[in-house]
Amino acid sequence: MDMESFLDAASKLSGAFLVTLSLVICVVPLAFLFGALATWARRSPRRALRIIADLYVLVFRSTPLLVQLFVLYYGLSQFEAVRNSWAWLLLRDPYICAVMAMAICAGAYAAEIMRGALASVPTGAIEAGTALGLSKLKIFLLITLPIAARRALPAYGNEIIITIKSTSLASTVTVMELTGVAKDLMSETYAVIEVFCMVAAIYLALNVLVMLIFKQLDNAFSIARH
Repeated sequence: MDMESFLDAASKLSGAFLVTLSLVICVVPLAFLFGALATWARRSPRRALRIIADLYVLVFRSTPLLVQLFVLYYGLSQFEAVRNSWAWLLLRDPYICAVMAMAICAGAYAAEIMRGALASVPTGAIEAGTALGLSKLKIFLLITLPIAARRALPAYGNEIIITIKSTSLASTVTVMELTGVAKDLMSETYAVIEVFCMVAAIYLALNVLVMLIFKQLDNAFSIARH
């Protein structure tokens, strides 16, 4: 690959990187919201809510994200009732479908991370809060949540890294993020190694940044605990 081709590829990939970054920025908060709602429902005294939340986590953790994306974007469009409803305003947009599919799937994994973190909180710490006369809300905010957040941090950081890599599947529904643009560049330049090494370097840099952020958060929690 000559310098002119390299600069052209770098320019196109920089634009695609912004699309990938926007997907991550949209997906991560939504996934956290879905995970938090599912965790709340799984701990609810209402059996129906627990069953629905458990089924959500089971289904979306047990099926491939690519299949979920295809069902959402290509599958639902086959139903006339969907095409005639307000939902079609969202489902006909590949970008929105990609965000929703990834957020729903990541939310199921987040819910499992949250469940494990909450379950790992020592009962003695909760009993101590109760003995001090703290309300359930204060016990959750002052005792349960800090401990659970600290223990969930490494796993949740890994989940965000997986989410970043999962954005590459958005190209299968015509969202031109890094992988989709790289495929076009490959067919134009035939510089397979060069193009995909550039893409790999971008993903690597982004994921290393996430690792460093979560490492700093982990250190901050450790300092606060001492």
